[in-house]
Amino acid sequence: MSNLQNANPPVSVPPQPLRTWDFMETALVCLIAYGVYSLTAGLALLAMTDAAKTTSAVQIQAHGVAYIVASPLTIAVLWVAIRRARRDFAEYLALNWPSSGELLRALAMMAIIMLAESLAEYVIGVRDSSPDPYAGASQAEGFLILLIGGCIAAPVMEEFVLRGFMFRGWSQSFLGPVKSIVLTSVLWGMMHTQYDWTGRFSIFITGLALGYFRWRSNSTWLTVMVHSTINIFLLFTIDV
Repeated sequence: MSNLQNANPPVSVPPQPLRTWDFMETALVCLIAYGVYSLTAGLALLAMTDAAKTTSAVQIQAHGVAYIVASPLTIAVLWVAIRRARRDFAEYLALNWPSSGELLRALAMMAIIMLAESLAEYVIGVRDSSPDPYAGASQAEGFLILLIGGCIAAPVMEEFVLRGFMFRGWSQSFLGPVKSIVLTSVLWGMMHTQYDWTGRFSIFITGLALGYFRWRSNSTWLTVMVHSTINIFLLFTIDV
C-alpha cells in the first residue's frame, strides 16, 4: 500500500501567470476609481460647507479635507485591481525611488516649462481667469489642511491613477508609451473642470512632461514629487 502511494506523488498545479490589464480594462478600473473619488470628495464637501454662510476659508479647508478623505479610497480601487491581476502593487505602479539627479533634472525642466507658459500668456495677453482652490490659502484658516490634501494626498492619488496604473496598462497596449502619455495628459487636463481652456491646456502640457518623466525614469514617485512641488509653488505664490 505504501509503495502505491509513493508511486503516485501529488501533481503540483503551476501558478497562474501574471497579467497586465488591457486598454479597456484599465479604462474601466480608472473610471471606477474616478467615480469613487467624485462620490467621496463630493460627500466631504457637502458635509463641511453650507451654501448660506460658507466663507472662502471654509471652502479652502473643505477642499483639503475632500482630497484627504477621497484619495485613500481611490487608491484602494487600484490596489484591488492590481491584486486581481496577481501583481505586486509597488511593481505595477512603478513605485521606484528616483535618483537625486533624476529629480533635479525633472524639476529644472518643469521650471523651464512653467516659465515658458507664463511668458507665452504675457505675450499673447491671455490669462487663466478660473478660480483656483489654492488662491489666498496662505491667509486661510485651512492652510495646513490644504497643504496636506492638495500638495500631498492629491498628487499621490492622481499620479498613482494616471502615470501609475493607467500608463502601465495603456503603454503595454496597442497605444504604446508615446500615445499613452498624450492620452493621459488630455484626460488629466479635462478632469480639472475648475479651470478654463487656457488652464486646462497648461495642465495638458504639464501632463506631457510628467508622462515623459515617468516613461524615462520608470518611477511614479518621481512624478509625484514634481507634481507635489508644483502644487506647493502654487499654494505659496497665487493670490486671490
